[in-house]
Amino acid sequence: MFFQKDYAKPGPGIRPDEPEKTGWSRFTEIITLECGSLLKLNLLFLLTSLPVVTIPVALYAMHLVIRRIVCDETVDCVYHYRTAIRQNWKKAYAAFFVVALPMSASGCGMLVYLRFAAVNPIFFLPFMFCSTIFLVAMLSSIYFYAILSTGKTVREALRPAIVLGVGKPLRALSAALCAYGMTAAGALAFPISILYLLLIGFSIPSLLANFLIRTVVKQYFQ
Repeated sequence: MFFQKDYAKPGPGIRPDEPEKTGWSRFTEIITLECGSLLKLNLLFLLTSLPVVTIPVALYAMHLVIRRIVCDETVDCVYHYRTAIRQNWKKAYAAFFVVALPMSASGCGMLVYLRFAAVNPIFFLPFMFCSTIFLVAMLSSIYFYAILSTGKTVREALRPAIVLGVGKPLRALSAALCAYGMTAAGALAFPISILYLLLIGFSIPSLLANFLIRTVVKQYFQ
């Protein structure tokens, strides 16, 4: 059955004493073992997001399940997704607005001041300020959701997320390009990309982003 429990466990032919794979070999192994879970997760995210106002809880629940997959924890996709929504919906909305407000405000500021700067170069100063806020918010958001999945509150996760976003920007930038870039590319290519969006357009970018920062989060929070 499609929604049958899908506990992550070594598949046939994998020896219990086999050394754990690392790098992209480990990522390929995750894709192989959790293919069904990722397909289910993508569908659950889309269904949950249909009312639009539920996007924050859908996003939080998807990140929570993805982190369990990346951390090699037991995963029952439907159960853990539903539980994350039921128990953490307030936290999910708070987290969404903490990320969305500075990114949207600074993004709008960038566009406005860039237009003004074409007439008066002095407006490059507020443009650069808005650009810096946008970049920091984007990089920090990648760590923010991952840290929240370790059980931290929104307040507890915010400061270390900003510190890591600024202190380890290259890893966060790669993850952001996956999380935001791949999703945006799929949305812009609609309707050509409809099959991609329906099957893996949201779960795979999230998996890639969380996989890229997994060692950093594990080092400081696990």
